[in-house]
Amino acid sequence: MPSSSPSSEPVFTADFSSPGQWIAGRSWAYPDGGPVNPGDNKLDHLVEDPAYSRSGLFRATRRRDGLWDAGLLTTEGSPEGFQVRAGDSLEARVRLPEEIGAWPAIWTWRDGGQEIDIFEYHPDNPDLLELSNRVRGTHRYHRSPSVRPGGWVKLRTEFGARSVVWWLDDVRVFADGRGVGHGWHAYLIVNLSVCAGRYHPGPEADADEMSYEVRDLRVFRPAG
Repeated sequence: MPSSSPSSEPVFTADFSSPGQWIAGRSWAYPDGGPVNPGDNKLDHLVEDPAYSRSGLFRATRRRDGLWDAGLLTTEGSPEGFQVRAGDSLEARVRLPEEIGAWPAIWTWRDGGQEIDIFEYHPDNPDLLELSNRVRGTHRYHRSPSVRPGGWVKLRTEFGARSVVWWLDDVRVFADGRGVGHGWHAYLIVNLSVCAGRYHPGPEADADEMSYEVRDLRVFRPAG
């Protein structure tokens, strides 16, 4: 089923360079700046350096200790403190990473949970996006020929109280029928993680940098 963009004006238009909208390199989702579960999950350590996130190009670079410095932005703790809420929809354009070990995501977070994954991606599964509602325990692997390393995709997620709906390139690909509940609200996170190798392959031995790009991230809210 094709989708048209929401007719209302956005209530949030991402300006990744804005310190009023976004905090760089800090999130309660990453205790002590990461890495999270370094033994079997992630290798990334968050950095505040604007070169890793503030342009919308989210980067990670290898450190001497084998971990990776990586970019993350969140609205949590920012002066504006924007949160998405039930009924909102989020749109963004994303250039997927090419490097094995890259783990990009756009997601929500508050108080140790409230997580909706607009998308996750691993280049070792080159045509597959992961879409998750961790609030109500739903998950979908979606394959598409438009999903590929280095390719651009258009994403849209509707945070419905009774059903979260994901769209890819203006086509609805998953409606979970569970939703987030009427009182749900959460902060936004955009970041690039690095796989440690247990669930997905880690970076190749000669890799020292990886990246992906996010543009035109906007949140729409129904009137009234």
